Amino acid sequence: MNVIANDCFELEQDGRSHVPQDVLDAIRTLISWAGDDPSREGLIDTPKRVARAWIEYCRGYYEDPAVHLTRTFEEVGGYDEVVLLKDIPFQSHCEHHLAPIIGKASIAYLPKDRVVGISKLARVLHGYAHRLQVQERLTAEVAQCIWEHLNPHGVAVVIDARHSCMTGRGVGTPGVGMVTSRLLGCFKDDLKSRAEILSLMGRG
Repeated sequence: MNVIANDCFELEQDGRSHVPQDVLDAIRTLISWAGDDPSREGLIDTPKRVARAWIEYCRGYYEDPAVHLTRTFEEVGGYDEVVLLKDIPFQSHCEHHLAPIIGKASIAYLPKDRVVGISKLARVLHGYAHRLQVQERLTAEVAQCIWEHLNPHGVAVVIDARHSCMTGRGVGTPGVGMVTSRLLGCFKDDLKSRAEILSLMGRG
């Protein structure tokens, strides 16, 4: 699976339209198994579109999110308070049903002696989100990456998302949000810092 996906990714990067035949055949088989005719007009090009969409959905496998944290800044005018990026929209896919996970994340850290461009926090999130995921692991991966590579006093990540595997199938309960959090350093160990960051995130 990884070899096929990697081939697709390289082809996409090269700007070519070719997708491996076994990928197209697999999608046609799924369409047929679902009860439709993959050869009818509206579905003829669907296998290619689906394959190329999944190249984009899973592009996070071919990047290291930590690379976005390599360029930092020390000249911050003595700033030593919380840095918080709130309500970052993201989309991922559930590894159990390949169904969309759509939500928002709030990411914060308390710097020691350096900061990173705020867009990089969103890039770290998207790097991990563009993989097959469970929300709990996504939350932990984002927090751990920032913790290890920025070496801050504390990191806090809170994710609020809706899962299509629950809203569109199975229990069929739309409108339900799942919230996960990972607190590290001072945000975990110090009750005052914990309360402050959760309040800033609107989770107090």
